[in-house]
Amino acid sequence: MRQLVVEADGGSRGNPGPAGYGAVVRDAASGEPLVERAEYIGVATNNVAEYRGLIAGLKAARELDPEARVHARMDSKLVVEQMSGRWKIKHPDMKPLAAEAARIFPSGQVTYEWIPRERNKHADRLANEAMDAGRRGERWEPSASSAALSSSAEDVRAARVVGDAAAGAAKARAALNSRAGTADVSGAAAASRASGGAAVSSGAGVSSGAAVSSGAGVSGGTSVSGGAAAQGTLPKSTEVEGAGWGPDLGPPATFVLLRHGETALTPEKRFSGTGDHELSEVGRRQAEAVAAALAARGTIQAIVSSPLKRCRQTADAVAARLGLDVRIDDGLRETDFGAWEGLTFGEVRERYGDDLDAWLASPKAAPTGGGESFATVAKRVAATRDRLVREYRGRTVLVVTHVTPIKTLVRLAIGAPPESLFRMELSAASVSAVAYYADGNASLRLLNDTGHLR
Repeated sequence: MRQLVVEADGGSRGNPGPAGYGAVVRDAASGEPLVERAEYIGVATNNVAEYRGLIAGLKAARELDPEARVHARMDSKLVVEQMSGRWKIKHPDMKPLAAEAARIFPSGQVTYEWIPRERNKHADRLANEAMDAGRRGERWEPSASSAALSSSAEDVRAARVVGDAAAGAAKARAALNSRAGTADVSGAAAASRASGGAAVSSGAGVSSGAAVSSGAGVSGGTSVSGGAAAQGTLPKSTEVEGAGWGPDLGPPATFVLLRHGETALTPEKRFSGTGDHELSEVGRRQAEAVAAALAARGTIQAIVSSPLKRCRQTADAVAARLGLDVRIDDGLRETDFGAWEGLTFGEVRERYGDDLDAWLASPKAAPTGGGESFATVAKRVAATRDRLVREYRGRTVLVVTHVTPIKTLVRLAIGAPPESLFRMELSAASVSAVAYYADGNASLRLLNDTGHLR
């Protein structure tokens, strides 16, 4: 039986962002590249692009020889573990891709191997060529590819070793089967049940207190809570439907995200950024109500707060109930809205219309007068998140902060694009929750719960 090696990769410049994949099929015995595939696929996540690359590579191998044994090599541990049936995930966007990949060859005819990125240069170069072509408004063409030029002697040797090993294993199985009369059941039998994928997204949040006409309302509104896990942030996932559970990752770091109570600016939906406003009387009552609810729940083990007074006052109310200290972290502060501070959306539209349009259109645009862009805030919040996750691994920490940081954490956790920030409701003194696992995945567990205020 013929032995083929498929090397595949995918990438996204923005995650999600402009994405493409690359795949090369090699002869396992010689290491010679036989077929290249690459395509720009528009806006997608890294994981989607990786799966698309695998699918393209497997289809190319099937076109060469539908009876061949295929060894797929990727630097995505997520895809390799899922398609091997060792990791389980319920992410709805990945299920159809994993199922499509599993249907290309009969179960057991494809095996999977994770390789370091430096050993997947050919497929990586193809994926980048496809993204470059897409940026120019062109389609990737094999004749213009230089990916094959980067194939090293190490790549060829690796393919040969795989071919030798696969051939030897096939002979051993055949010998055993002829003696025992058994059927060959090797390979990734569970692959057809695999599903997968975390998506990571960059960017930042939306203003606190500013109810934007395009959907960025930030005060008041309905409570939405949930228990459905949404995969996201950072590299790899460990749930896959089908055979058995993935490895035990231990308890996650759980962030209970509490937006501060109302200030005088909140009911009027004014931009409230780095201005150090106190809680209003309503806000103080809200802080006491959420403190009572969290004390009754009894799961908070630590409290971290933004340095701004409205958050510190809210955090202090909870801390007094729980007997905990409040740690201040500057990374949790609200966006600097520059000249827009204290203004309503309508007032900003009247005075700074062009700047507002740019801000609504791009996460890289900053408010008038030296404010922070959403992209800048996202970098700060993501760095703070990573540091706190490391420090509070396995613990539940109350994070008292503002609209922008909370929406950013939620968006990054579920892999949503920057424009999603204008489509989330986040009320004063509302509670949300995100769990962060040891493999880098996040699960959104609660969003904008205001039941304690009723």
